[in-house]
Amino acid sequence: MLSFSLSSYGLELKWAGCGITKKAFMAELASAYERKTGIKIELEGGGATKGIQKVISKSVDVGGSCRFRVNDDDASRASIKFNPVAWDALTVVVNQANQIDSISLESLRDIYTGKINNWSQLGGSDQPLDLYVREGKISGVGHTIRQLLFNNPQMSFEGSAFFPSSGPLEKAIEKNPNAIGMTGISSARKRNFKILKLDGKEPSFENIKNGSYTLYRPLYIISNRESDNYAEVKRFLSFTHSREGRDIMRDNGVVPYLEAVWLSSNLQRQWSDSRKIRN
Repeated sequence: MLSFSLSSYGLELKWAGCGITKKAFMAELASAYERKTGIKIELEGGGATKGIQKVISKSVDVGGSCRFRVNDDDASRASIKFNPVAWDALTVVVNQANQIDSISLESLRDIYTGKINNWSQLGGSDQPLDLYVREGKISGVGHTIRQLLFNNPQMSFEGSAFFPSSGPLEKAIEKNPNAIGMTGISSARKRNFKILKLDGKEPSFENIKNGSYTLYRPLYIISNRESDNYAEVKRFLSFTHSREGRDIMRDNGVVPYLEAVWLSSNLQRQWSDSRKIRN
């Protein structure tokens, strides 16, 4: 059982990471943890890469990431650990005015490679298709799209516009009736746009948990055992995996990692399938 202790009096943890992870569970978990223990967790967004770098430099105590480490610099830091705590899904989102309700995985690949560039190719109106993409290739969303759709982390996308983070991308799709993009389901549910089915499957809690919605990925809490506050970070991780922590995740439509651990093996199969398509 977690409780407030004199040794933690006045302690404040600092967290930095991806906006999707922040929206998925961190804001609610941080509030609940403060009520339970008296320990405040200060939250800062900015993306998965920023979170990883800040945990490595020990300028924050804990980070949030929607991708596993992909840089050599990340891998060389033996004190850093990526702790999977939840399952999120990548969703295809469009403007509310768009008449399309579902898209196939094959069509999605064709959009990112520029083969599909008009909505009429998907059964919609004769209008240009504006693909909105995250900048760079190592963002949480960008890396996951490249991994799950193409198994190629260096894949270049034929985007109409590029954005520094998921928030601006999502806001732009809300305003453009011809736009399409991808973001995390936990973030998408809090926006005013349409979430498309993928191969007829909705990115619902149950479809993510049972693996029938295929574009899922883990969300991580990053820790550094050399951090001055590492002991408290470990207590927060225990709280995250507790019944109360998992209830908070479920209330936000996020699948707790421990309730679908077997999905990890399915990811390996998806990477293998995308490798065959790439080759």
